[in-house]
This record gives sequence, structure tokens and C-alpha cells, in this order.
Amino acid sequence: MAGMRQTVFIVEDDADIARLVQHHLEAAGYATRWFPGALQVLAQAEKAPPSLFLLDVMVPDGDGFDICRRIRKSPALAQVPVIFLTAKTAETDRVVGFELGADDYVTKPFSPRELVARVKAVLRRFDSPLAAAVVRARNLEINTASMIVTVSGEPVSMTATEFRLLEYFARHVGRVFTRDQLLDAVWQDTHFVTPRSVDVYVRRVREKIETNPDDPEFLRTVRGAGYRFEVPK
Repeated sequence: MAGMRQTVFIVEDDADIARLVQHHLEAAGYATRWFPGALQVLAQAEKAPPSLFLLDVMVPDGDGFDICRRIRKSPALAQVPVIFLTAKTAETDRVVGFELGADDYVTKPFSPRELVARVKAVLRRFDSPLAAAVVRARNLEINTASMIVTVSGEPVSMTATEFRLLEYFARHVGRVFTRDQLLDAVWQDTHFVTPRSVDVYVRRVREKIETNPDDPEFLRTVRGAGYRFEVPK
């Protein structure tokens, strides 16, 4: 519906942090719903999907990693963007978050203004329409209008970020891209996303389209340079 505000579901057990986040997001024009624990958030999201999930990792009745895992397995929610907002600052935790399909990972303590900027950046990436086309490469088909990928005729669940990365590669067959070039083209908000995130997303895409992700046919690594999409003969 025209004029409807985008809604952010916030899963955060600290009431003060939740109120702070709500205040700044609502001041920026978003609607928010706060969930102090893991219970109910997915059931409510299935009824009315939000525009974005903002997940703490350590919450009662579960954890944010598990919530993200379940979001990515849900046909109704798989393409909804996820941002982690957490005190877990280790690089291993950040990698786990991206491997589960997160679109950004923000650590506490955080700047409310930066958090709002990162929410806007993720949603802007998802709002940018793609030119309608169908790209085919052997048993792989990418429909940009419906954002559907099929492998050997079977649909493959992908997040919007994964889809945009694959679509960008497939439109530039044979061209080598550095991580920084991919960040500029797909993520666009390079201030917030690290080149390591590109590696994680390439691995996730390979696991969904390749027969053997460890020996990929389509999405090849060019040692010392970056990645290239090839159409096997």
C-alpha cells in the first residue's frame, strides 16, 4: 500500500537498548515492533513479514543465530533482510552471522545514527529494482523479475543479497571482479561491509548452485585477483 511505513522487528532482551533503537528508527520514519525474546517473533513474522529483522544474538528462549537460521529456511521470510546487533564482537561470530545469511553485523556499543544509516543502506540495496531478464547457463536459470533461481528445474532459496551477487556475476560472464569491485556493485555501502563478507557470500552461493562447491564450475576463484563467473562447456 502506498505510503505504508517499512517495519523493523527488533529482538532485544535489554529494554533500554530496545527503546533507544525504537526511538531512532521511528524518528527516521520506520515502524517498529519489539520482541524481548525469541518466542513469538517468527510466528508474528509469518503472519505479517517485516521489512527487516534486527536481531540480538543472546536473547531468552533461544538465540539470534537460530532465529536467523529459521528465517532463511522459511519460504515466506527467506528474502527478508537480517541485521545482527550484538555484543558478540569476535571475528568468528561475525563470520557465523554472515554464513547464516545476515546482511549486516553491528556490534555493541553502537552509534544509533550509524545503526539507522546501516538499516537504510540494507533496505536501499533491496529496494533497487533489477532489469527484467532470464539468464541461463547450463542447468542454472536466473529470473531477475521474480528473483527466482532454479538448478536443474528445482527452485533454490536465496536471500536478496545472494541473488543480487549471483545475478551480477551472471551478467558479466568471464569477467574477473575483485572483492572491492563486488562491494561497490552489489553492496554499494562499502563503508559498512568488509571484503571478508564477499568471501562468505560467494561460498553460500556456491553451496546453492554448484554440484561440488569445493570444485565449482560456475563461480571460480581467480587466485590473487578475485572471482569470475564461467559457463562450463
